[in-house]
Amino acid sequence: MKDFNRYSKQMQVAVVLVVATVVLSGCASRVTAPVRDGAGAPSATPQVAAGGLHVVRPGDTLLGIARQYGQTVPNLVAWNGLSDPNQIHVGQSLRVAPPGAGDGGEVATAIPIAPGGVTMTPVAPGASDGAAVPIKQAPLGGRQPYSDEAWAKLRPNGMAQPPVAPAADTVGPAQGTGDWLWPAKGKAIAGFNESTNKGVDIAGNPGDPVYAAAAGKVVYAGSGLRGYGKLVVIKHNQEYNSVYAHNQKLLVKEDDVVAKGQQIAELGNTEADRPKLHFEIRKQGKAVDPMKYLPAR
Repeated sequence: MKDFNRYSKQMQVAVVLVVATVVLSGCASRVTAPVRDGAGAPSATPQVAAGGLHVVRPGDTLLGIARQYGQTVPNLVAWNGLSDPNQIHVGQSLRVAPPGAGDGGEVATAIPIAPGGVTMTPVAPGASDGAAVPIKQAPLGGRQPYSDEAWAKLRPNGMAQPPVAPAADTVGPAQGTGDWLWPAKGKAIAGFNESTNKGVDIAGNPGDPVYAAAAGKVVYAGSGLRGYGKLVVIKHNQEYNSVYAHNQKLLVKEDDVVAKGQQIAELGNTEADRPKLHFEIRKQGKAVDPMKYLPAR
């Protein structure tokens, strides 16, 4: 009887040792979380530790974890130094917030996912999950009526051109000084009216020369102002600008320094009902009557 009891105890000890060995072997093996496309059902509420860490659970994928925390896969790969984003392991701690975000004890919060899983959205080739989408800043509303403000916006970076020093052959045009000349040889067909016509219209034929009415610097040459066609704006000094509109061809470009009487364009009818030059003089940004500045004919 004693021999039988001793034999029973030995058998019990052997069984316990075998069970312990099996349990320890199972705990020591690493389990790799399966790779999913995100279409399966979400896992249970993730374990989130202070410091912005997520503990990987069975069924987790890197894409699913990124979506839960409002992050991108490239961010998680970078923050965790992952060499293969398809291989994460159950029990592995992953950073789901930018490094340093958890220094104050913050906890990353999972975003609830509705039943039915996550829908994959195709990404254009070359695009990145974290890439910013460029925002177009211009043009704003197309071409604009001429004004100093509108003209300033046409300058690079929206900055107005600094004042231009007068050229050597002039002390700066002014009313009644004789420093201005007619910008075209044709007849004036429409005069200044503060409400309907900001300058004077001069008749001509397509291709007739258009001259700088005074020396200065070209601060705009283009067709970006509605109703003016191909346009040249010359700054003469701190007070005066002159405007030449409806040209068929421009012969100068921005930042060119021009002399009084130099040809700057060819007369045309761009955005006009007939071939003509629309000429304006602006004093400190306000249109004034050119006939008070041009010499009598």
